Amino acid sequence: MLILRFMFKNTISNLTRIRQVAEVLIRYGFEDVVTSTALRRLVPPGRRRSWQEGEQAVFETTRWQRIRMIIEELGPTFIKLAQALSNRADLLPQPLIDEFEKLQSNVPPFPVAQARQIIEQELGCPLEEVFTEFDEVPLGSASIGQVHGARLLSGERVVVKVQRPDVQEKVRTDLSLLHELVRLTAPFLRRQGLNNPQDIVDAFERSMTKELDYTSEARSMEQFRKLYEDYDTFYIPRPYRELSTNRILVIEFVSGCKITDKPQLLEWGLSPEKVAETGMDIYLTQIFEFGAFHADPHPGNVLVRPDGTLVLIDFGMVGRLTKQQKYAFAGVFIGMARQDARGMALNFRRLALTSEIPDMRAFEADLAQLIEDFATLDVKEMSMSDLADSLQGVIYRYKLQVPGAVFLILRALVILEGIGKVLHPRFNTFEFVRPYGTRIIAEQYSAENIQNEALYTGTQLLALLQTLPTDVRQIMRKISRGDLRVRVELSGYQLLLRKADQLVSRGILAAVAVAMIVFAGLSLLGRYPASMPYHRGLPVVTWYSLGVAAFLLLILFILGTKNERRGE
Repeated sequence: MLILRFMFKNTISNLTRIRQVAEVLIRYGFEDVVTSTALRRLVPPGRRRSWQEGEQAVFETTRWQRIRMIIEELGPTFIKLAQALSNRADLLPQPLIDEFEKLQSNVPPFPVAQARQIIEQELGCPLEEVFTEFDEVPLGSASIGQVHGARLLSGERVVVKVQRPDVQEKVRTDLSLLHELVRLTAPFLRRQGLNNPQDIVDAFERSMTKELDYTSEARSMEQFRKLYEDYDTFYIPRPYRELSTNRILVIEFVSGCKITDKPQLLEWGLSPEKVAETGMDIYLTQIFEFGAFHADPHPGNVLVRPDGTLVLIDFGMVGRLTKQQKYAFAGVFIGMARQDARGMALNFRRLALTSEIPDMRAFEADLAQLIEDFATLDVKEMSMSDLADSLQGVIYRYKLQVPGAVFLILRALVILEGIGKVLHPRFNTFEFVRPYGTRIIAEQYSAENIQNEALYTGTQLLALLQTLPTDVRQIMRKISRGDLRVRVELSGYQLLLRKADQLVSRGILAAVAVAMIVFAGLSLLGRYPASMPYHRGLPVVTWYSLGVAAFLLLILFILGTKNERRGE
C-alpha cells in the first residue's frame, strides 16, 4: 500500500511538473513542441496561448535564445543538462551551443545551520570534534552544494564542500521528469534531427549521479596527485578521504591568485608569459601523455602560488581518453598541420565511436576546405576558438559520434587560449600543440608500442583459435541434429507485405465471384424436378449464385475505392 501511495504521489507530481513545462514552452513560442506531441493533452484549453498573445520582446529574439530562456526558467537540473550539451557539437547546432554557454547556475547559499547539520550527520559527531574553526559565510555556492572554509583540530586550513539538503530528491524528480518528457516528445525530437534523445538523458543521468557522489571527485584528485607527484610546477590539493563522504568533501586549502590576475603575478615577481606557457604545457601533458585531464580549467579553477606553482581545484568534471583515442585525436591536428585532408578524415574515422560516413569524398573535401581556410592565415591570426567551431561544425554535419572527451578538450583549449592571451601577447595554442603531435607519432610507432599492439593482436588471435574448434563442433552437432536455426529480420518490407496480403485477399474474392457466375451459367443447363421454384423463367439456384457474385463484386469495389482515398 505504501509503495502504491508513493507511486501515485510521484505520478501526480510529474504530471503537474510536465504541465508547467508545457506552459513555459507555449509562453516562449514553442507551441509546435506541445501541439505536435502528447504534451497537448496535459494543458487545459483555457490556459493555452497562441503565438500572438506572448510578450512581443520574446518573439523579437531568435529561436535559440528562447530555448535558453526556457532552460533558465525550468531550473538548475535543466541548466546543468544544457551546460553538458554545450560541449556536444555532434548533437546540437552551433547557435544553440553559443546560447547554452551563456547559462549560469548561480544559486543563493542555503543556511549555515543546515550545512552544519549535514556535516554532523555525515561524520557522526559534533562539528567541534573535527574543526576548531568553521566559516559562517560560504566561499561559493552552486546548484549541487556550497563551500565553507574551516580549520582542523591539527591546525590545517581546509575547505568543506557540503551538498544541499534537498538536492538528491530534486535531481531524482527532475531526472524522472526528463525521461517522461523524452518519452512524450521523442517522435518530434527525431523529426528535428535529434535521433537519440533517450541516450542523451541516460548519459546525463550517469553524469549527475556521479556528480552527486563527492567520493568520485576525491578519487580523481588522488589520481592526479599520483600522476604529478614529481612535478615542481604543478600542485593538486590533498583530499581528506577519512573526513569525506558522498555528501561532504574536505580538501586542503590552497592560497593563491587567479591565473589571470596579471598585476598580482607581476607584484610577486613572476613572468606572466612563463606562467601561461607552464599552464599550457601541463594541460597538454594531461591530454597527450596521461589521457586524463581536468575538464573545466576556467580562471577561477586555476590558481598561482607566490612561487609560481600552478594549482588546479574543483575536479568535479574530469575527461579521459583511451590510448587509441589519444592517437586519433592527435592525428587530426597532425593531418591539419601537414595539410593532409585524407589523413584527417582517417583519424576522424578512428576517433568516432561509429564510423559510418556516407560519403568519404565529400567528408575529405570539407576537411580540405577547412585546411585551406586556416593554411592561409598568419600565425597571429589563427584562433583555437575558430578552429574548434569549424571542427565541431564538420562533426555536426556528418553526425559523427565521437567521444564526449573530445569536445571537453576543444572547449578547454579555447578557455586556455583566452587565459594565455591575457598573460602572453604572442600566445599561440598551435605552437604548443605541434611538439606534442610529433611526440605522439614517435610514441605510436615506437618499438614498445608496436610490440604491445602485436602482443594484444596475438592474444586475441590465440583466444580465437582456442575457442574456434569448440564453436565449430557445436555448430556441426546442431546441424546433424537439425537444431540449427537461422534468424532473419527484414526491415522496410511491411508495406510490401501488406500490399501482398491485400492482393491475395482480393484475388480470392474475385475468384469466388467468377466461380459463382460460372456456376450460375451452368445451372441453366440443369434438369430440375417439378418442385424447383422459378423466377422470371430462371431457377432460384441461378438467382442465388448471381446474388452471391454481385455481393462479392460490391465488396471488391468498396475496397478499391477505399484504398484510392488512402493513396495506396
